[in-house]
Amino acid sequence: MEKAKYIFLNAIPILIMVALIPLVQNDYVLSLIYVLIIFVSFSVKRGPKDISIFLAGFLLLAFSEAIFVSTGVETFTRRTLLDLMPAWLPFL
Repeated sequence: MEKAKYIFLNAIPILIMVALIPLVQNDYVLSLIYVLIIFVSFSVKRGPKDISIFLAGFLLLAFSEAIFVSTGVETFTRRTLLDLMPAWLPFL
C-alpha cells in the first residue's frame, strides 16, 4: 500500500499537467505553468539524479517527437515549437 501511495503522489504533477491542456489555450503560458509545476515538484522532493534524468528525458522526448511529427506518425493542431509540436510537450 505504501508503494501505491508513493506512485500516486509522484503522479499528481503529471495528472495536473495533462488536465491543464484543454483549459489553457496559449501554448507558451501552458509551458510556463509546466515549468512552475516542475520547479515546485523538484523543490518538494528531489533525488540525486532527478535533474539529469529530467534533462535527458526532455531532450530525448523533443527529438523523438520531432521525428514522429516529421514522418507523419503524429500530428498536432497546436504547433508552436519549431512548427512541429506544442511548445509545452517536451515539458510534459
